[in-house]
Amino acid sequence: MKKTYLILPILAGIMFGSAGIFVRTLTHNGIDPTTLLFLRFSIASIPILLAILFTNKGLFKIDLSDLPLFLACAICIIGLNLCYNESMNTIPLSLAAVLLSLAPIYVLILAYILFGEKITPKKLVCMFLAIIGCLLMTGVLEDSLTSAPLLGILLGIGAGLFWAVYLMASKKSIERGKHTYTILFYSIVLISIALIPFTDFSQIASFVSINPTLTIAFLIIHSTFSFALPYILSTVSLNYIDSGVSSILLSGSEPLAALIFGLLLYSEIPTILMFFGFVLSMIAMMLLGKTNT
Repeated sequence: MKKTYLILPILAGIMFGSAGIFVRTLTHNGIDPTTLLFLRFSIASIPILLAILFTNKGLFKIDLSDLPLFLACAICIIGLNLCYNESMNTIPLSLAAVLLSLAPIYVLILAYILFGEKITPKKLVCMFLAIIGCLLMTGVLEDSLTSAPLLGILLGIGAGLFWAVYLMASKKSIERGKHTYTILFYSIVLISIALIPFTDFSQIASFVSINPTLTIAFLIIHSTFSFALPYILSTVSLNYIDSGVSSILLSGSEPLAALIFGLLLYSEIPTILMFFGFVLSMIAMMLLGKTNT
């Protein structure tokens, strides 16, 4: 039975990897970055709210001392999504996903700088291989026009950095006894409120007017499948499988899903070197995940 739950983080990774489809579609239809985020988080708060109601209503309880960490998580989620969305609009989906998945490397570096945590030789090798893999994926080593734009790469790296800081802040909050659902719910509520002044509701009205039934369904699926449900599935999986295994499965399936979506929907065909870089990065990140289990 335990092995059955291994599919949960894999499904979560595939759903995270589908984000580019929604982002590119909404951007193509005139939705600006901040309006897109408002749509994603305001709608995503509903399934997370339901998850709390159906699991443990006590998860709503917080203290005022929790707010600084929730605010830090909220800021990181905004930064992560802004950078990641824009990177997916400018570079191949698979490269954007791989750059995001490098977050564990940034966590190691930040933990070393801030807390003096040791970095073992095995972790250093994994970090080196992952960086080489990303370098190959950018196409800069090939004499072709397929090289990824520098801005897109920097935004992808920025997304990974925000993700790393979010992981550290949420871990600190969890150590204080807060559940992942609680952290997510209050973080995205704070985000939704903060984004209201920067949201262009006329863009939303214009998009919905295209075909109200289909567009509203699209917005619900976007928030549920690219944000809320992956978090819920990965959190549920932690009740049945080791957190390290869950992390490895999720971090491996997300870039692979993005690679497949990019290939099938946007004809983003990687060169041999780019594909080798993708595989090298994934192997390195999985080995790094194993060293932390």
